[in-house]
Amino acid sequence: MLPLCPVASEATARTLFRARRRHTAVAGSPLDPPRPEYDALIPTPDLAALDGTATLRSARVPSPFLDRVPDGAAVDRDGAALVDVVLVGGRIAAVRAAAGDAPAPGEVDLRGRHLWPTLVDVHTHLDKGHIVDRAPNGPGDFRGAIDATRADREANWRRPDLDRRMGFGLRCAEAHGVAAIRTHLDSYEGQAPDSWAAFRALRDAYAGRVALQAVALVALDVYRTPFGADLADLVAASGGLMGGVTRATAGLHEEELSDLTDLLDRLFRLARERGLDVDLHVDESGDPTAAALPAVARAAIRHGYEGRVTCGHCCSLALQDEPTFREQAALLRDAGIAVVSLPTVNMYLQDRAPGRTPRWRGVAPLEELRAAGVRVAVAGDNCRDPFHAYGDGDMLDTWRQAVRIAHLDHPFGEAAALCGPAPAAIMGLPHAGRIAVGGSADLIVLEAWSMDQVMARPQGDRTVIRGGRRIDAKAPSYAEL
Repeated sequence: MLPLCPVASEATARTLFRARRRHTAVAGSPLDPPRPEYDALIPTPDLAALDGTATLRSARVPSPFLDRVPDGAAVDRDGAALVDVVLVGGRIAAVRAAAGDAPAPGEVDLRGRHLWPTLVDVHTHLDKGHIVDRAPNGPGDFRGAIDATRADREANWRRPDLDRRMGFGLRCAEAHGVAAIRTHLDSYEGQAPDSWAAFRALRDAYAGRVALQAVALVALDVYRTPFGADLADLVAASGGLMGGVTRATAGLHEEELSDLTDLLDRLFRLARERGLDVDLHVDESGDPTAAALPAVARAAIRHGYEGRVTCGHCCSLALQDEPTFREQAALLRDAGIAVVSLPTVNMYLQDRAPGRTPRWRGVAPLEELRAAGVRVAVAGDNCRDPFHAYGDGDMLDTWRQAVRIAHLDHPFGEAAALCGPAPAAIMGLPHAGRIAVGGSADLIVLEAWSMDQVMARPQGDRTVIRGGRRIDAKAPSYAEL
């Protein structure tokens, strides 16, 4: 027989309930035992006064963001090192093991908070961004996305519209702590001049704030036409990259191009003649027979483009049998191809059908590729457009979702590299996405003391530091659109 529990009076019960609702302690109550004030435990650091020269004490930095863990630095269970970061003149002058003593005047004690570098988004579509309200994708699938985007592009994508939406996307990213972006630009005949002019203007306007690169995006069969060479000239004049999607105009990735090898040769010849790197959309499909990726790798080797090619999506690679995957991974490694996975968008689009629950996640096999020696990264892809109705240009949010979707935790290992040093290397920005001596003091302070806390909350209260100074940039209001 269970012992009887004492029954509180109705008045006492009401008092305890109100206390629980307010999250305040009631003396002697086991529901909410008294606890010290939070600020007495871990005071909030004063970052507003940062002037480019300071020491950030007791910062917790995930080790993939460091060139090396300083000798003597404590490393937590997530692989984050406790360090002091010295800033001089807006640059990082030293990274050393946390001293542990009381901070001196002019030093800022982070008390073990996570300190990250500003992040890098190596695959976006700024020109498509923020059109979802006027160009909804009814069925939500890939075909619906293509059709809705084409109709909106033909009706609306001129300079005022492009400038407003692309600038809006850049301001969102900057406020969230993104310091470098590579955007793909729809570059079909009649559209390319406006899109590339908008890119050049924004690249210049955001110089020193967000490093901006652009890639020509057309269906690969465009390179059969005379416009292919004209586009290559425009890209070269704009300092961009050659690119495309390995499907036919208005087609899907499942619809194989019979002359894929010839089209790739045309693209690579145009790129080589102008000294341009290549970034392609490849095998964004749930079809395990999709085979554009190995064709791209062989073309890269054939044209001497090892280490100069990036392939985004590569979804169907996850559906290959083990021998086929090993063979393709080795080919990618030999070609020096970097694979960029877009987990949020691929999970959103792949295996989608009305009234049916998806059976797979749609993401490239990142862990296996990395283990095979292939360079990998994750990126945000589409933002509030027919290909992905959500997103805010927040690379930290993209990374957090990628960790969940692709099981990049337990342990976290090198997962943090996927949003920092790995995409920065793909973009040719050696000092971005890391906390390293000689680099700019471009940092993010998080209200988190462990990776599970980084993952648990959206970190909307993060502090972004550029050149050693806190910035007050906020994501713009949707009313501006």
